[in-house]
Amino acid sequence: MNVKPIYTNKLFKKGLEFAANNGTLFVATASLALSAVARPIAIMSAPKTEKENRQYAASKSIASSLGYALMLTATIPLAKSIKKIDETPKNYLKEKTITALQNGEKTLTKSSKYKFATQLFKLGLGFLIAVPKSILTCTLIPNIMNVFNKKSETDTKKSKDINFTGLEKPIAKIIEMPIIQKLANKFHKTNYEQHIISATDILATGAFISQTQKSEKIKENRKKTLIYNSAISTGLSITGGYLINDMTKKSTNRFIKNFRQANKNSPKLDKYIEGIKIAKPAMILGGLYYIAIPLISTFTAERINKQK
Repeated sequence: MNVKPIYTNKLFKKGLEFAANNGTLFVATASLALSAVARPIAIMSAPKTEKENRQYAASKSIASSLGYALMLTATIPLAKSIKKIDETPKNYLKEKTITALQNGEKTLTKSSKYKFATQLFKLGLGFLIAVPKSILTCTLIPNIMNVFNKKSETDTKKSKDINFTGLEKPIAKIIEMPIIQKLANKFHKTNYEQHIISATDILATGAFISQTQKSEKIKENRKKTLIYNSAISTGLSITGGYLINDMTKKSTNRFIKNFRQANKNSPKLDKYIEGIKIAKPAMILGGLYYIAIPLISTFTAERINKQK
């Protein structure tokens, strides 16, 4: 099988650049496609499971996809600001900071330490948004359940885009902080991309469980199954994600080596490689969480609830 064309495919490289520039939005975009269509289909296909439990789980998946607008509003201005720092770092960072983060590389953007510092913002924003996104998800579930029951009246409201400007200086000040540079020194060679995505999933699941317990609109006899479903899905996807990541490490390194060779003259090569390292865990976790695991978690959650 000839896979060489993918190394030079323009659309593929655009996707990698998008992942590198806006990790949180890339993860959210993948989640949007999977949670709005693939996961509900998988959940509704779960065998020997009560229909209403499947409907609640599917509603949760669809509701979580609607948090995309929240991610979009928050991440685009952040990505634009970091891109400005990438292009003219001397306008925002002290020479001492640039030297420390550049770590002997030809340019600052080639340095893994600088990439770590900026990805703390790009991927870390998803961590910060996880709680409000989970609250929004839980709030929307009863409305989507009404659609399943054919009782709802559609009420859509157009959201106004919020445009933040001037984030470059606040971001640069945080990058200047000694603690950020210490973290970059310690973790820039680790699998921090997957760690941040996993931590975000754990926080989001915890917030969703807490909100579900407090909800007065979700039926009491369905809450525990929905909670177990969410916890099992997250646990299995994170555990499976790390296992698959380790199993595919050699093949990924081989892919990156071939990709480097095919694009050795590209000025955006380092940006593409950065994108691969973000896209890989996002797609692994997404594929597990939204397609493979829903069947297992939906079936298992109901069994656990009945036994209790």
